[in-house]
Formats: sequence, C-alpha cells, structure tokens
Amino acid sequence: MSMTNDDLRLIATTVRTLSLDAIQRANSGHPGMALGCADIAAVLWGKFLVHNPEDNRWANRDRFVLSAGHGSMLLYSLLHLFGYGITLEDIKKFRQLESRTPGHPEHRVTRGVETTTGPLGQGFANGIGMAIARDLFAREFNGGSEPVIDHRVYAIVSDGDIMEGISSEAASLAGHLGLGHLVYIYDSNGITIEGSTDLTFSEDVAKKFEAFHWHVQRIDGHDFDEIERALEAAERETARPSLIIARTTIARGSASMEGRCESHGAPLGEKEVFATKENLGCCGDDAFCVPDRAYQACAARTAEMKDRYDRWQARFVREITGDKKALWDRYFTAPAIDALRQKLPVFDPQKPIATRAASGKILEALFREMPNLVGGSADLGPSNNTLVKGYDETGRGTVGRNIHFGIREHAMGSIQNGIAYYGGFIPYSATFFTFMDYMRPAVRIAAIGGLQAVYVFTHDSVFVGEDGPTHQPVEHLAAARAIPNLDVVRPADAEETREAWLHALGRTEGPTLLALSRQNLPVLRSNGSSPRDLARGAYVLRGTDGDPDVVILASGSEVSISLEAAEILATEGIAARVVSFPSWEIFDRQPAEYRMAVLGHGIPKAVVEAGIRMGWDRYAGVHALYITRDDFGESAPYKVLAERYGFTGQGVAERIRGFVKKKTRK
Repeated sequence: MSMTNDDLRLIATTVRTLSLDAIQRANSGHPGMALGCADIAAVLWGKFLVHNPEDNRWANRDRFVLSAGHGSMLLYSLLHLFGYGITLEDIKKFRQLESRTPGHPEHRVTRGVETTTGPLGQGFANGIGMAIARDLFAREFNGGSEPVIDHRVYAIVSDGDIMEGISSEAASLAGHLGLGHLVYIYDSNGITIEGSTDLTFSEDVAKKFEAFHWHVQRIDGHDFDEIERALEAAERETARPSLIIARTTIARGSASMEGRCESHGAPLGEKEVFATKENLGCCGDDAFCVPDRAYQACAARTAEMKDRYDRWQARFVREITGDKKALWDRYFTAPAIDALRQKLPVFDPQKPIATRAASGKILEALFREMPNLVGGSADLGPSNNTLVKGYDETGRGTVGRNIHFGIREHAMGSIQNGIAYYGGFIPYSATFFTFMDYMRPAVRIAAIGGLQAVYVFTHDSVFVGEDGPTHQPVEHLAAARAIPNLDVVRPADAEETREAWLHALGRTEGPTLLALSRQNLPVLRSNGSSPRDLARGAYVLRGTDGDPDVVILASGSEVSISLEAAEILATEGIAARVVSFPSWEIFDRQPAEYRMAVLGHGIPKAVVEAGIRMGWDRYAGVHALYITRDDFGESAPYKVLAERYGFTGQGVAERIRGFVKKKTRK
C-alpha cells in the first residue's frame, strides 16, 4: 500500500506538532527547521527510505543523515512514528539530562540515529564517507546474480551546511568520485540566526554543484508531488551524486512566525504554539498528540519494508557463501591482535628508521591481512607513507582502498568518520601533524561518537626542520591530548610504532592518533623491556640499580636522546631512569600501583619532549625540570635545531646534571 498525499500531510503535521510541543516543554531548541522540512521528511521516509526498525544495523539499509542537526526534533519525531523505540515520554524529555533525545542527534545515544551531527557541515561530509564505504562494499560483495548492496545514502542539509567550507571540500570529492547513490536534499529556506541569507550569501548553489559534477534539481519543498518526482529522478541518476534544492519556508505552518529568523533557534512561545496547532487543524490544548491514522500509515510502510528486508535476507544467503561469507564475517569481526602481530614486520636494531617509514611498512602488511582497512592522505601519501602499492586507488568515477582525499583535511576527517559510521571498515587518514588544526572538529566528533578511526600524523615536532615554524607542531601534542576519548600515541621507535598500530586496531571505543617522526630514529631495546609495554602507556626502558637520582620522562624521538643522556650521566655517577611515555591516555587507565612504580614516589623528574610543556605537570610536578619547546621553531636542518634547542644527548645530560646537583644541594 502506497502512502497517499493525505497520509503524507498527516505525518508532516504530526512531526510539526510533536516538534512544537517538545521544544516548548524544553524551553530550548530549533523549531523552524523541523516545521519547514516536515513535508520533505514525510515523503522521504514515507515513500523512499528503505530501513528496518527491528534491525537498525542492517547492512543494506538506506542511510539517513540529518546534517542540519539543530532540527533534531524532526528526526526524533520520525523515529517515534516509524517504530524505533523512541516513546512519547522520550520526546517529552527532549534536551533533558540522560534522555534519548539530546539537543543534537548522537548515534550512540539514540537508536536509529546514523551520525552525531550538530556542527554544520559535519553530517554533509559524513554522508559522503558513507557513500564511499557503500561503493567499496558493493564492489567487494556484488557481482553475483543479484546485488547484495544496492542501498542509498540520503541527507537533509541546510543553508548553514552549504555555507561551511567543509561542505565544498567534500562535495568536490564526491562529484569527482561519481558517488551516484548519494542524494542530498537542501532545505533552502533563506534564513539563518542573524536574518536573511541575503546578508552573507549570494552564490548560485546550483551552478556551484553542477561545477562539482553533481546532478542538480530545483523544487518547491512543500509540494509532495514535486518532492516525489525529484527523488525518483535522483534514484535514476547513478553516475553522479544528486542535490535537490528545495525552496522551503522556515517555520512552515506556524500562525505568525513563517519565514522569520526568530523561529530558527528558540521556542515559539505557548501562545504561538497553541495558535499554530489550531492553524494545522489540531487541538491547541492537546499536547504530544499523535493520531492513530499517523501510526497506521507509518506501520503500513514499515511492513512493506520488512517484506523487502526478508527478501534481502534470502538473497544474502544465496549470494554470500563460502569464501565470500568468510570475507564478509572478517569485515564485522574485530582482529585477533596477537595473531596479527605475528604478521607484522620486526625491525633491525642496527638500522635506524623514521617512525613514519616504519608505519608505512606496517601498513603494507596490514593491508594484506585486513581487507576492511581503508584510508589515505590529504595529498601527502609519499611523505606520510600511507599509500599502499599494489592496491586499488580512488580516481575519477571510482573508489579504492587507497583514498586520495586531495588537499581537503577538514573534509578528510569527516569523510573518515562517515566510513566509520557505515560499519565494517576501519578507516585511517594522514597528514602533517600541524595540519590537524584543519581537521580538529572532525577528530573531536569522532571522540564524542566513539568511532574507531586512526589518524597518522607525521612530521611531529620541530625536527621537521627546514620547513620552519609554520610546519613545526610544537603545541599540537597538548592540543590533541586535551580531547577526551582520543588516544594520542607518540612511539619512540619502529617497534613501538608496530604496537601503536595494534593498539589502534584493537581499540573499538574511540579514535587513536599516531604522532610519527620525519627523521630516522634508532630501534631501542634495553633493560629487558618489550615494545609490547606500549600497551601500558608508559614503561621503564632503562632502569637503575636501586632508586634513581632522576626519572626522565620522554616520548617519541626524544626517548633515544634521553637514553644517550642517561649513559653520559651514568659515567658521572648520576643514576637516571628513562621512561618511554608514548601515551598519557593509556597510562592513565593503568592501576595506580603500576603508575606509581613507573614514576617513582618523591624522585626528581625531568621531562624531555620537543613540544610545549602544557599538561606534563600532572606526571612530573611543578618542580620538575622541563626540557621542552615553548615557542615556535625556526627554519633549519633538524640536527642544527636539535643543537640549538638542546635536544641532544649531551645537551639533555647537561641540563639534568645541573638540575640534580641543585636538588642535592637543597
């Protein structure tokens, strides 16, 4: 049974009234978008979107991204009507503590929410990541008598999404790749918080997206028939992504607030809500009212989709058998880390190697063992060592495991998130560490959303050298460590780099950042320690007989420098313990007894790291010696900079010698 326009009108009206009541009760929210997009949402969900509320992780479901996440009540109303377990009580708790209806959609909080959106443009790029994942998945598992992956990715995007630079970055790549199963509906209501978009926005969006190689249509966003015809045309277009520019009126249906910017981000007020509901043909006093006929229409659509789901399950059993079924299962099974370790390179202690280069060798082995590991670089593959030879690459009209993101760091991070949201894949991205600034919003969202994503950030310190202070990330370790639920790992050598990758691949509850060196580093082992101790975040790499005179805490390339310094100090009768400290976050999760044993109680500390001091006080205390870099670097060969800044064995030993003697005199 196909929905009639009367059914669609009723669903749209119900979405509007539920949104009005929830936002008014919360005295907080964004009613304008929910009211303005209700007609579009009714047609999309009522006649096109293929999903199954009973199995919200179904691999072949259509993905729906509400990039305009401020309009979250639109989505919550739809999830309620279509049976995702969002109750009227949940809707009444909109924006309240521990509710399943937070202010902006969060995919780990609310069943049926595909992406965590809110910052504008993030969802726009997430959907493109999902479309890339979809095409990779289809290429791997289609090819039999019937396709097992033939779904689409839909999104509703706003004026704000279109304005954000990330969206242009992402749209450019999507058009280049020819993501033909991607359909975006642009809620073009011409209003932002400050007023009409005429204040700041006069570009021709249609021409811009046509230049991006998108299929573009213009429609009346309140005409059910036009919406339906546009979605049908978008379905037929399989060589290009589609943008449907829907002219809408913000706060559509309200008594006196249609088209007004005040409706964007604040409740309409009790009198306006009452009058609007009367205007929509509802009882103004009847809060959170859902007509039985609305439930029935949505249930009928759900039943149709359940039949389609059952047919797909039978198709899956026919098409995915034998080796292909084993491969499918590998996509959705966490890797066995100990077994994987046996497949990865072991590095020769006699051959120094940059950790970025070691990472590249490890990645080559991982590509052989993990078909669901995908990613690439923002045009820095040869420097980041993240382009894996012998495997297919993205290009004009095609996708591959090696993704060329182009010089689009912000979009890269959010597209990577979209691949992670899609499921089955572990995505990585890469650039110079200093360019994390361009993608920090996406990294933060990955941490909020608990996404398994890996960031390969190379050229990790002032030892970038000749490129100078613009490329020398002195503050970036501190900035990255400040993000909750992001594991920042700065390995000291190639062996630790292998273990850092294994940590990232085993961590399913959040992203991992690998900070890797440009310059060659010795392969370190001493004192019976193992690189597997990286799994504890910090460990004693060089011990002493009895209590040391000083504990040196170092990460990355400064660990080998600290070992040199300890050897020099030992000849002078100063006993120095050297702690390799690749990850604060991992270390903080260890038992207190272990942490105390590594740091030593009451023993003077020295911190050696070629970045700013910020944050180290928690481990070393305010009276420690800090051999850090608290201003920007200079352009010069890295060995010259090491001498200038004292990051040599002799320079560190000299600083520690004076520090220990001063402590002794006291």
